[in-house]
Amino acid sequence: MWLLSSLLALFFPKLIPIAFFTFLVILVSTTPYASAHSLLNSAESTIGDNRIQIATDPEIPATNQTAKILMHVTDLDLKDVKSFKVGIRIFFDGKQVDGIPPQTIEGGYWEFDYAFKRAGNHIFRVDLYDSDGRIITHTFNMSTQNPFGYIFFYVIMSGAVGLAVLVSYIYLPKKLRLSRPKAE
Repeated sequence: MWLLSSLLALFFPKLIPIAFFTFLVILVSTTPYASAHSLLNSAESTIGDNRIQIATDPEIPATNQTAKILMHVTDLDLKDVKSFKVGIRIFFDGKQVDGIPPQTIEGGYWEFDYAFKRAGNHIFRVDLYDSDGRIITHTFNMSTQNPFGYIFFYVIMSGAVGLAVLVSYIYLPKKLRLSRPKAE
């Protein structure tokens, strides 16, 4: 591929945008399917006759800001349950910091707002009550944004910008020299 692009650039410099666009069209059309990545704060658990998926929106919630907790309960055939009774206990650093009393939810989806008070990993113990009255507990880890998360993001971005500047500094003068007409 590199050789093909080099030959195109050498012999047909005006065809590079057309070739690039054609390559993108071919690449996209040959992709059989596309799917989004799973959310960072998402998990699923199957115990007994039910499967629970849980996630947060935004993907990494910030402390003291409202986030949505999304829950989806299905049977083993991945069909939504008609209703389910659920309670949630939330732990941080080994101690219970919050809880949602048991309630019956109609349909297989439930979403509610929650504000994390501290940065770090929270343990959600989701108590699902089956039709016999037994409690089946599913355990999930949910993380929140800490101040170092932003620093990591800025370090990665500054490294990418620095690399782009360095590559441009090295290769741009060579391209400019090649494209200038030679004086006779």
